Amino acid sequence: MAEAANLLGVSDDTMRRLVDAEGIVAQDGSGRRVIDGADLAKLAKQRANPVNDPSDVGRSARNRFVGLVTSIESDKVMSQVELQCGSARIVSLMSTEAVEDLDLKPGDLAVAVVKSTMVAVETPKHR
Repeated sequence: MAEAANLLGVSDDTMRRLVDAEGIVAQDGSGRRVIDGADLAKLAKQRANPVNDPSDVGRSARNRFVGLVTSIESDKVMSQVELQCGSARIVSLMSTEAVEDLDLKPGDLAVAVVKSTMVAVETPKHR
Protein backbone atom coordinates (compact mmCIF):
# COMPACT_ATOMS: atom_id res chain seq x y z
CA MET A 1 0.00 0.00 0.00
CA ALA A 2 2.85 2.39 0.85
CA GLU A 3 4.54 1.78 -2.51
CA ALA A 4 1.26 2.44 -4.35
CA ALA A 5 0.79 5.66 -2.37
CA ASN A 6 4.32 6.74 -3.24
CA LEU A 7 3.74 6.07 -6.95
CA LEU A 8 0.60 8.25 -6.91
CA GLY A 9 2.25 10.93 -4.78
CA VAL A 10 -0.25 10.65 -1.92
CA SER A 11 -0.09 9.63 1.74
CA ASP A 12 -0.81 6.08 2.90
CA ASP A 13 -4.08 7.29 4.47
CA THR A 14 -5.16 8.95 1.22
CA MET A 15 -4.29 5.76 -0.67
CA ARG A 16 -6.46 3.69 1.68
CA ARG A 17 -9.36 6.12 1.20
CA LEU A 18 -8.95 6.00 -2.59
CA VAL A 19 -8.93 2.20 -2.56
CA ASP A 20 -12.07 2.13 -0.42
CA ALA A 21 -13.84 4.81 -2.50
CA GLU A 22 -13.04 3.12 -5.82
CA GLY A 23 -13.99 -0.35 -4.55
CA ILE A 24 -10.59 -1.76 -5.46
CA VAL A 25 -9.86 -5.19 -4.03
CA ALA A 26 -6.69 -4.68 -2.08
CA GLN A 27 -5.73 -7.94 -0.39
CA ASP A 28 -3.44 -10.82 -1.18
CA GLY A 29 -3.87 -14.39 0.05
CA SER A 30 -2.31 -13.63 3.42
CA GLY A 31 -4.68 -10.72 4.08
CA ARG A 32 -2.01 -8.08 3.49
CA ARG A 33 -3.30 -4.96 1.71
CA VAL A 34 -1.89 -4.85 -1.82
CA ILE A 35 -3.16 -3.36 -5.07
CA ASP A 36 -3.04 -5.02 -8.48
CA GLY A 37 -0.81 -3.07 -10.88
CA ALA A 38 -3.57 -2.77 -13.50
CA ASP A 39 -5.96 -1.30 -10.93
CA LEU A 40 -3.28 1.13 -9.76
CA ALA A 41 -2.58 2.20 -13.36
CA LYS A 42 -6.30 2.82 -13.94
CA LEU A 43 -6.50 4.87 -10.74
CA ALA A 44 -3.39 6.87 -11.69
CA LYS A 45 -4.88 7.67 -15.09
CA GLN A 46 -8.19 8.75 -13.53
CA ARG A 47 -6.39 11.00 -11.05
CA ALA A 48 -4.05 12.53 -13.63
CA ASN A 49 -4.52 16.25 -13.52
CA PRO A 50 -2.11 17.78 -16.02
CA VAL A 51 -1.28 21.44 -15.66
CA ASN A 52 -2.67 23.55 -18.50
CA ASP A 53 -0.10 24.40 -21.14
CA PRO A 54 0.11 28.23 -21.10
CA SER A 55 1.89 28.50 -24.45
CA ASP A 56 -1.26 28.46 -26.65
CA VAL A 57 0.65 26.90 -29.54
CA GLY A 58 -0.57 24.10 -31.81
CA ARG A 59 1.94 21.26 -32.10
CA SER A 60 2.15 17.63 -33.09
CA ALA A 61 4.15 16.54 -30.03
CA ARG A 62 1.76 15.12 -27.44
CA ASN A 63 4.20 14.82 -24.56
CA ARG A 64 4.13 18.21 -22.86
CA PHE A 65 5.28 18.76 -19.30
CA VAL A 66 4.55 22.10 -17.65
CA GLY A 67 6.93 22.97 -14.84
CA LEU A 68 9.35 25.36 -13.24
CA VAL A 69 12.92 25.93 -14.33
CA THR A 70 15.00 24.83 -11.34
CA SER A 71 18.53 25.30 -12.65
CA ILE A 72 20.53 26.34 -15.68
CA GLU A 73 24.19 25.45 -16.22
CA SER A 74 25.65 27.23 -19.24
CA ASP A 75 28.95 27.49 -21.02
CA LYS A 76 29.74 29.47 -24.14
CA VAL A 77 27.92 27.09 -26.53
CA MET A 78 25.58 24.71 -24.64
CA SER A 79 23.31 24.86 -21.60
CA GLN A 80 21.71 22.24 -19.38
CA VAL A 81 18.23 23.33 -18.26
CA GLU A 82 16.40 21.43 -15.52
CA LEU A 83 12.65 21.66 -14.99
CA GLN A 84 10.56 20.22 -12.17
CA CYS A 85 7.29 19.11 -13.75
CA GLY A 86 5.18 17.71 -10.94
CA SER A 87 7.15 14.77 -9.57
CA ALA A 88 9.20 14.46 -12.78
CA ARG A 89 12.57 16.11 -13.29
CA ILE A 90 13.15 16.94 -16.96
CA VAL A 91 16.64 17.83 -18.21
CA SER A 92 17.15 19.51 -21.59
CA LEU A 93 20.38 20.24 -23.40
CA MET A 94 20.07 23.26 -25.66
CA SER A 95 22.22 26.00 -27.07
CA THR A 96 23.11 28.84 -24.75
CA GLU A 97 21.80 31.12 -27.50
CA ALA A 98 18.34 29.48 -27.14
CA VAL A 99 18.43 29.99 -23.35
CA GLU A 100 19.24 33.66 -23.91
CA ASP A 101 16.56 34.06 -26.63
CA LEU A 102 13.95 32.54 -24.30
CA ASP A 103 15.32 34.62 -21.40
CA LEU A 104 15.14 31.48 -19.24
CA LYS A 105 16.04 31.73 -15.58
CA PRO A 106 15.36 29.62 -12.47
CA GLY A 107 11.80 30.10 -11.26
CA ASP A 108 10.34 30.65 -14.75
CA LEU A 109 7.31 28.68 -15.89
CA ALA A 110 8.22 26.60 -18.95
CA VAL A 111 6.89 23.71 -21.01
CA ALA A 112 9.11 20.75 -21.89
CA VAL A 113 7.93 19.36 -25.24
CA VAL A 114 9.18 15.84 -25.94
CA LYS A 115 9.03 14.19 -29.34
CA SER A 116 11.19 11.15 -29.73
CA THR A 117 11.37 8.07 -31.89
CA MET A 118 12.87 6.10 -29.01
CA VAL A 119 11.85 5.97 -25.38
CA ALA A 120 13.46 3.39 -23.09
CA VAL A 121 11.26 1.70 -20.49
CA GLU A 122 12.87 -0.12 -17.58
CA THR A 123 11.43 -2.24 -14.79
CA PRO A 124 12.82 -2.91 -11.31
CA LYS A 125 14.60 -6.23 -10.70
CA HIS A 126 12.40 -7.17 -7.72
CA ARG A 127 9.39 -8.15 -9.88
